[in-house]
Amino acid sequence: MSLVESWKSATPQVLAGLRIVSAATFMLAGTSKLFAFPVGMPPDNATATPFTQVWVGGVLEVFGGLFVLIGLFTRPMAFVLSGMMAVAYWQFHFKPDNPWPTVNGGVAAVMYCFVFLFLSSAGAGAWSIDSLRALRQGEK
Repeated sequence: MSLVESWKSATPQVLAGLRIVSAATFMLAGTSKLFAFPVGMPPDNATATPFTQVWVGGVLEVFGGLFVLIGLFTRPMAFVLSGMMAVAYWQFHFKPDNPWPTVNGGVAAVMYCFVFLFLSSAGAGAWSIDSLRALRQGEK
């Protein structure tokens, strides 16, 4: 087997790595909002006020991120999170006179939007509850 063929055969594991790392770092945004961990929200390390839009975003980041991290209902959850990040970019970062993500602080929102959009199409990959569920359904 050539190096290229070997690398191609690792796609499910590399996809899982993308899913796991993306979800874990995404969850940290939520834990900052909900629990002030590892740091609270600027400017004073506060947490979000319950039931505000920022708090709901934090809940989606923590619990939606957890679902994606473990690979449970990855496709629908990643689709929801992709939409959430599109809203985050357009609502909080985009400015008509400053549309560039590197300037308006929206790089993470854009990247998460498209990584989650990809995961909603590609699925969880290896090392996921979704793949275990698919195996079990195949056994029936």
